[in-house]
Amino acid sequence: MSALHPEHPAQHRPVRAVVVDDQAMIRAGFSALLSAQEDLEVVGQAADGAEAVEVVAATRPDVVLMDVRMPVVDGLEATRRIAAAGLEPAPKVLVLTTFDIDDYVFEALQAGASGFLLKDATPEALVDAVRAVAAGDALLAPGVTRRLIEHFVTTRRAAARVPAAVSELTPREREVLVCIARGLSNAEIAAELVIAEQTTKTHVSRVLTKLGLRDRVQAVVLGYEIGLVAPGAR
Repeated sequence: MSALHPEHPAQHRPVRAVVVDDQAMIRAGFSALLSAQEDLEVVGQAADGAEAVEVVAATRPDVVLMDVRMPVVDGLEATRRIAAAGLEPAPKVLVLTTFDIDDYVFEALQAGASGFLLKDATPEALVDAVRAVAAGDALLAPGVTRRLIEHFVTTRRAAARVPAAVSELTPREREVLVCIARGLSNAEIAAELVIAEQTTKTHVSRVLTKLGLRDRVQAVVLGYEIGLVAPGAR
């Protein structure tokens, strides 16, 4: 849903990450991989969801890599608690799991996750995913994205109501919403609409604010729900 090689977030400090997984070897492996990148820094680890909530509150990371199936408190409930904690700025949660079951996708997004990636992704894809989510780009595993879209198109579009706020978008903002729903990055939107990338960022921010959307993932879902984009569109 985002570019394969998203730009690094424009920050003066490295992206701060917390790694959450009940398997010590996986935590160590992910932490070593991220720490090896100049622009990424692992500031904490947790072995279950309850510990994750505490570590996130103490370290205030930019991104949380969150496993789903864990003891004590699972990753979905931990994501809900982190989203409800009101931390500013709010950390972005990237859900990592070996299970690409649809229910996990929907629950994760509803819980407040900004991304969803399978653990069998390549190391490069994982690093890119952390950067993309930190930069504000929504990210879902391609196969999961397809099923997500099919689910919403087949089971929810008929019942979906177009939010009144959509009518308040300017023509340009509506074009940007369609591009977001198609999964285009800011750079791709700028190229398609022939506008500056900074202008694109401004439009994206206004669209999300006007529609009361948490992030680009919700914009994608809305775009398909109300029929702005059809399955397979690119």
